[in-house]
Amino acid sequence: MILFTEETGTDYQAAFAKAANDLNGQILFVTSGVSEGIQSRLAEFIGVTKDDTPTMRLIDPQEQMLKFVWEGDAKSLTVADVEAYIKAFKAGELKPHLKSEPIPEDTNEPLTTIVGKNWDQIVNDAEKDVLVKYYAPWCGHCKALAPTWDQLALDVKDIPDLVIGKFDATANEVAGLEIRGYPTLKFYPKGSDDAIDYQGGRELDDIKAWLSENSEAYKAAQSASAGTEDL
Repeated sequence: MILFTEETGTDYQAAFAKAANDLNGQILFVTSGVSEGIQSRLAEFIGVTKDDTPTMRLIDPQEQMLKFVWEGDAKSLTVADVEAYIKAFKAGELKPHLKSEPIPEDTNEPLTTIVGKNWDQIVNDAEKDVLVKYYAPWCGHCKALAPTWDQLALDVKDIPDLVIGKFDATANEVAGLEIRGYPTLKFYPKGSDDAIDYQGGRELDDIKAWLSENSEAYKAAQSASAGTEDL
């Protein structure tokens, strides 16, 4: 359990500390800021900004690092509040909090921006093949791949049942989806419940060659194009 705050010496911090003492051994209690060093990385992982503080969050490392948000006013936090929150967590009564950026406006750009809130709608569209790049903004390999990914999206923009997407995995989450490295490329064939991990080369021609073997939408577009050229 983590209390994020940028203040010191407050009543709610004292209540949190007393709860930590009273419930010693039941759960790990941590107080963290959001602005400096490893604390800022922890806050980014949890999805907490300075504007959110003070706030109390809970992480379950045994269940895909699920995160839970205490919905009360942290400035009025009491020991009883902490005890009740932990009791509800142990009883399985809390709903996990999944980070998501706002759903972007439909700009008709070739590259589709996917966020937590629209991931299911786009990725699980039974009528479309979807290839997604899961990335982190600070990742050097992701930055290197970005121009190729943009060009790929542009080159296939006229294939209506093939989506090339990008998903910032530091700002968005999906239940059951674990991304362990950046960039991670996953392909979701239409009509299938199983994702395919892309393991090929990262050059544009490599990805297109892979699509020509694995994407029915891309294959059909290639066949149609070849038939037109033969006329």
